[in-house]
Amino acid sequence: MRIVELTDSTRENVLNDLLKRSPNNYSGYEEKVNEILTAVKTEGDKALFDYTLKYDKYQLTPENIRVTAEEIREAYAQMDPELVEVIRRSVANIRAFHEKQLRNSWFDAKEDGTILGMRITPIGRVGVYVPGGKAAYPSSVLMNVVPATVAGVKDIIMTTPPGADGKVNPGTLVAADIAGVKTIYKAGGAQAVAAMAYGTESVPKVDKITGPGNIFVALAKKAVYGHVSIDSIAGPSEILVLADETANPRYVAADLLSQAEHDELASAILITTSRELAEQVSAEVDVFLQRLSRREIMEKSLDNYGYILLAENMETAIETANDIASEHLEILTKNPFDTMTRIQNAGAIFLGEYSSEPLGDYFAGPNHILPTNGTAKFFSPVNVDDFIKKTSIISYSREALQAVHQDIERFAESEGLTAHANSIRVRFEK
Repeated sequence: MRIVELTDSTRENVLNDLLKRSPNNYSGYEEKVNEILTAVKTEGDKALFDYTLKYDKYQLTPENIRVTAEEIREAYAQMDPELVEVIRRSVANIRAFHEKQLRNSWFDAKEDGTILGMRITPIGRVGVYVPGGKAAYPSSVLMNVVPATVAGVKDIIMTTPPGADGKVNPGTLVAADIAGVKTIYKAGGAQAVAAMAYGTESVPKVDKITGPGNIFVALAKKAVYGHVSIDSIAGPSEILVLADETANPRYVAADLLSQAEHDELASAILITTSRELAEQVSAEVDVFLQRLSRREIMEKSLDNYGYILLAENMETAIETANDIASEHLEILTKNPFDTMTRIQNAGAIFLGEYSSEPLGDYFAGPNHILPTNGTAKFFSPVNVDDFIKKTSIISYSREALQAVHQDIERFAESEGLTAHANSIRVRFEK
C-alpha cells in the first residue's frame, strides 16, 4: 500500500478522491434508470416482467413471481445446519440491540387544559431490497428486517433478483424467513425499486424502501424518494483504521483487506502516527494478498482508494478521521476509549484489537447499514427510528387559548396571513 505523509494538501486530495465514489457522480446512468421507472409506473407487471427477462434471463409471471413455502423449505435443505443456527444467534443479538432503541408515545398535560404530545406509530408497509447473484448478503437481510419488526411494522415485503433458473439465493431466503419476512418477490434492479415505489398488479406499493444495491438500485431509490421514503443512497464500502505504535500490524492489514474485497470502489485507509507501523502494515498486506481468494478485486481497490496516511501527531490523525467520516472506523490505540471521545463523525466505531469490523457485519447486534461517502457527518446507521413515524398532538382548552390568542394573532398578521389570525380571533368574538 502507498504510504503518504499527511499534510493539508494530501488530506484534500484524499477527500476529493473518495468523493468520486459517490452515487451522485454517476449521472450517466440516470437516463436509463428513469426509463425503467417510467415504464414500470405506467405498464406495471408487463414492464417488470420484461426487464426481468432482459436482465435476469427469467420469465416472470403473476404465478411464479412470489417465493413459495416449498422454495423456502428447499433453501433450508441446501444450507449448512450450523450456519442456520449462527443466523438465529445473530438475529437474537440484532433484535436485543435494537429493542433498546424503542421509544414510547408521550403526552404532557398541564392544569390550564393544555395537552401536548408525540404519538409514535410504525410505518405501515416496508419494502426491503436484497441484491442477488455474487452480491447476495444474507446478513443485510437481517439488518433491514429485524429493526423493522422491532419497530412494529406489520407488513414487510422483500424483493430480490432470481437466477436464470428462477431460483433465489438460499441464504437470502433462510435469513428472511428467520427474520420474519412473509412475502418475497423475485425481482431485482431498478425495476424492483419501481414496483415497490409505485405498485404493480403483483407487487404492492410500500411506504418505505430500504436495502443496498448496485448503482442502478441506488439511483432508482434516489429518484423515487418523495413517492416513498428511503433509508439512504449507499455508496461503496469503506474502512478507516486509526492506530498508533501499539497496534498489531497483522491485525490492521487483515482489517483493511476485509473491506477492500467488497469491490474495486471500496476504500481502505490507515491513519497512523507510527512510520514503523505503516511500513509493517504495507508488508503484511502484500503477504495476505498472496493467499486470499479475491486478490484481483483487493489490489484494484487498494490501487484506487487505499492509503496509509502518516500523521505528525494523534490530533492531526483524529482531525482527518473526522473529515473523512468513514463508514467503519477502527480505533487501535493505547487508549481507544479516550480516542473515541474525540471522534465526531463515523458510521460505526470499533474499539480495540478484538473488535474487528466483521464483528459488526455479522454478529454483534448494531446495524451494519451505515452512512458512506462522508455522510456520517449528518446521517446515522439504520435503526428503529427508520421504521416509525411521529405525529404531534395538540389540545388546548378555551382558557389555555384565551391566554395566548392575541400573541398568535399578532404573529400571524406580521406574516400577512390574516386568515390565520381570524381562525383564532373568531373563537373570542363577543
